[in-house]
Amino acid sequence: GNAITEKQTLDAIMRARDARGGPLFHGMTDCGAGGFSSAVGEMGRELGAEVHLDRAPLKYPGLSYTEIWISEAQERMVLAVPPANLPALREICREEGVELADLGHFGTPERDLVLLFHGREVGRLSMHLLHEGIPMPTRQAVWTPAPPPAPAIKPAPAFSGAVPIDLKSVLLDVLAHPTVASKHWIIRQYDHEVRGNTIVKPLAGVRGRGPSDASVLEPIAGSGRGIAIACGLQTGVGDPAAGGDPYLMALAAIDEAVRNLVCTGADPDRIAILDNFCWPSCAKPENMGSLVRAAEGCYDGAKAYRTPFVSGKDSLNNQLKYTDPQTGAERVIEIPPTLLITGLGIVPTLDRCTTTDAKAAGNVLLLVGAPTQAALGGSIAVEFAPAPDRAVPTTDLTVGPAAARCVAGLIQTGVVRSAHDVSDGGVLACIAEMLIGAMDGRASLGAEIDLSAVHGDVYAAAFGESPSRYVLEVPPTEVARVERAAHTSGCRADRIGMLNATGLLTVPAHRVSCTVGDLAGVWGRPLDW
Repeated sequence: GNAITEKQTLDAIMRARDARGGPLFHGMTDCGAGGFSSAVGEMGRELGAEVHLDRAPLKYPGLSYTEIWISEAQERMVLAVPPANLPALREICREEGVELADLGHFGTPERDLVLLFHGREVGRLSMHLLHEGIPMPTRQAVWTPAPPPAPAIKPAPAFSGAVPIDLKSVLLDVLAHPTVASKHWIIRQYDHEVRGNTIVKPLAGVRGRGPSDASVLEPIAGSGRGIAIACGLQTGVGDPAAGGDPYLMALAAIDEAVRNLVCTGADPDRIAILDNFCWPSCAKPENMGSLVRAAEGCYDGAKAYRTPFVSGKDSLNNQLKYTDPQTGAERVIEIPPTLLITGLGIVPTLDRCTTTDAKAAGNVLLLVGAPTQAALGGSIAVEFAPAPDRAVPTTDLTVGPAAARCVAGLIQTGVVRSAHDVSDGGVLACIAEMLIGAMDGRASLGAEIDLSAVHGDVYAAAFGESPSRYVLEVPPTEVARVERAAHTSGCRADRIGMLNATGLLTVPAHRVSCTVGDLAGVWGRPLDW
């Protein structure tokens, strides 16, 4: 991928769309899986197409016509352009610095797909055969919920009842986990702001150290309106091998994407989403069954949150088959079923954009949304200590959307100083990230936390990852207002702590005290390459 080329291509296509007299093109699709083969094959279904593969611009010479035909190089679109409009489109592309290649034309006498390379026919296929003539397989789908595995991947700390003695140690392990740790090295691979008019960046705070829930762009400069982009990923909730359910994974991923957008100022009634399925081979009935479960979750979640799926993709053969050199036996290594939900939301007022970094000592931290569940299945913390409840958490399709609307309304009124969704790592990791984002090189903010207000089981309160929960920073004078709004929406609003100027994250009742600098070091080090 190339962000600069992508933006140039987008600008050229938008200019062609808005050209006087109507769009300069009649049809368009992107070169995704299969490259030209799927793009042209789909667009030419009714007419056929003649494609001159030698006219395609190449990154380097020597590619065969087969490689050109199926290459999945990024930032390429196929447009159907009336011949009379081609000069105007060429001029737009020249001005925007975008390559344009006339690959051929739609329409052949036999309604075939014809491929030419330097004038020689190298491929021909009937469009009827391509679209209607190929037998479609019927897959078998089986779903049998698996019992949770035994806990304790690592040696467990000592327990007193359900409460670990050393919450601090588990917190540091959670923050250092690659799933939770800072992704700054990846984010800074190239300039993520180039030509984007970025309002909220992927890293939050004065020094750009904390994680943002979403990024916000202002597509039309000076409009005061924006779009927020965020993701939701809850693989642990859906892994059948760990007792998970892909149906619940889909709901949790949609909920997380919505929360990330809402925390940044997006309107939950103006969100569109797309799916990205990465699955082991669906020739196996159990894998097909888990895919069906996830698809059902997408359907129910999209309806409940009123977030239509507008696009998506899939990769349904993510596994490795090999022969064991020692035994000669065939081995298969499968990835867990994985569903990434990406969301795009309208930000009605950029002045109300909210970031994750904590803002001021004396402000109150409120946990708003659905009740915290004891279920710790799929959470990061179960890798470091046994959990009393290994069931995966569930998403309430009434409370989840209601909480999103409630928090969005509070953000639009201006009473919320910072907001962060509770996801990977649970409440303590969420607050640690808010404090890390607040670091400015001088005096650091701290927080004193009361986990008893979260849940009766302290381990679940500290590290549980149940969905539909938000940590909001509000001034003391606005706490009652937030509590009333949450109650009216059918949600909880619990005071779980207060910000201070100590530079420490403390949980006095459980002897937890960490400097924010130490938390930042642990969180930033694993991927600091």
